[in-house]
Amino acid sequence: MSLKAGDKFPDDVVFSYVPYTEEAADITACGIPINYNASKEWANKKVVLFSVPGAFTPGCSVRHLPGYIEKLEEIKGKKVDIVAVLAYNDAFVMSAWAKANGIKNREEDILFLSDPETKFSKSIGWNLGERTARYALIIDNGKVVYAEKEPGRDVTVSGALAVLAKL
Repeated sequence: MSLKAGDKFPDDVVFSYVPYTEEAADITACGIPINYNASKEWANKKVVLFSVPGAFTPGCSVRHLPGYIEKLEEIKGKKVDIVAVLAYNDAFVMSAWAKANGIKNREEDILFLSDPETKFSKSIGWNLGERTARYALIIDNGKVVYAEKEPGRDVTVSGALAVLAKL
């Protein structure tokens, strides 16, 4: 079941992440992963979720994530409460990717979330084998208002500029 505009964001969507703390701010510090119940946390918020096939990969680190970092203020200016990036990598890798990009893994910045066992992405049919596919969702108070999966390898419909145009 793929998601489309007008659908309700699914119940029981749980990701994993390492919340930012000053004590674990160094890139070599691990922190402790916790569950992030996206269905509950996002029920009454406006959220931009973009997914990448993998942290620290050229397409994701060079072409996808930087647009969201550069446009974060503009996106948040459209009354977006949370911007989150999702990948199949574990929470430790996602935390290190946030730190490597100068981002604190918290709701005020960009959340770097892990899709354990690619469970969510597989449930909507937007996976690449065991990896998450490249896609973007805009969720507004529990309702999907934008849902696009990249048709190829480029960053087009899931990039920051495409998402900004739909906010």
